[in-house]
Amino acid sequence: MAAPSSSASPADLQDGGADAPDSLFDQALARYQAGAAPEELIDDFLAITAQSPRQAAGWTCLAWLQLLLDQPHAALRSARVAVRLNPQDPQARINLSLALLETGGTGVREHIVLVQRVMVMAPELGDELRASMTDGLARRPGWGALRKVQGWLEA
Repeated sequence: MAAPSSSASPADLQDGGADAPDSLFDQALARYQAGAAPEELIDDFLAITAQSPRQAAGWTCLAWLQLLLDQPHAALRSARVAVRLNPQDPQARINLSLALLETGGTGVREHIVLVQRVMVMAPELGDELRASMTDGLARRPGWGALRKVQGWLEA
C-alpha cells in the first residue's frame, strides 16, 4: 500500500492518512506492513471507511485489500470512491484500473496514462508504485491484471 500524500495501497501509507498517531488506520497499516494477511485486515479497513467515509487513503487501502482477496466488484466500488475523493492519487488509479480489468470494465487507458505522467514527473512516487506492485505480486502470485498494468507502466 502506498502513502496517502502520493499513492495508496495499504503497503506504503506511511506518513499519515489518519487523525491520530495510534488510530485504527495507523494500526491496520502497521500490521499490513508487518506482513499481516489481507483477510486479517479487511474488517479494519471496512470500519475505517465507515467511520471516515471522506478519507481517500482508507478507500484506496480497502480497494487494494479487496483486489488481493480477489473481490474485484467490491474493489471497483471502493476504488471509484477513492478516485472521486482524491483524483490525483496514482495508487487509487492503479487500483481502479485493476478492478476495471478484472470486471471487464472500460476506461483503463485514461487511468494508466495519468499514472505514467505522474511517474515521469515525480520519480519518487514511481518508486513507491513499483514497490506496491511488487508487494501485490508477492501477496497474490500470478496476478495477471497487475502484471499487465505493471507492463504498461514500465513501457
